[in-house]
Amino acid sequence: MAVRDILLLGNPLLNQPSEPVRRTELSTATAVGQDLHDTLMSFRAEHGWGRAIAAPPIGVIKRIVYLHIERPWLIINPAMGGMSENMMELWDDCMSFPDLLVRAKRHSSFTMTYLDEHWVEQTLAVEGVLAELLQHEIDHLDGVLVVSRAVDGASFALRTQKHLLAGGAFANG
Repeated sequence: MAVRDILLLGNPLLNQPSEPVRRTELSTATAVGQDLHDTLMSFRAEHGWGRAIAAPPIGVIKRIVYLHIERPWLIINPAMGGMSENMMELWDDCMSFPDLLVRAKRHSSFTMTYLDEHWVEQTLAVEGVLAELLQHEIDHLDGVLVVSRAVDGASFALRTQKHLLAGGAFANG
């Protein structure tokens, strides 16, 4: 379909909560999924990282997430529940501010319900790296950026300085 521009930090659209996708919008959602794929692959080719992208960073304020780790995966209207009390701390990044890393805490595990590309409800127990990634993307759907989840005022670094960062895992897109 199309590579879309990624909205950058400061764009007010990134702070808007997304609307749920309605069943009548499924074909539109799958088309947006293709744009998310194309945009993610283009970003990955340019920057060397990127595992997932939500619809708001391309200006579509709908509850759609696209992942491409081992396979393509379209997630529609995700909801999280059963959040673990155990937290993990990591250096997170975002395509909307690709040169900035933010130290944040995320739940180690949770349960996610969502609709797949065929409008079939799915439930998935998520943990570890995938839990971190999906929380980041679902935050985008809620109008929340990782900069608002910083551990403290010293939890910001430039990507070029990641070799100097102590403690916490590195999310890498």
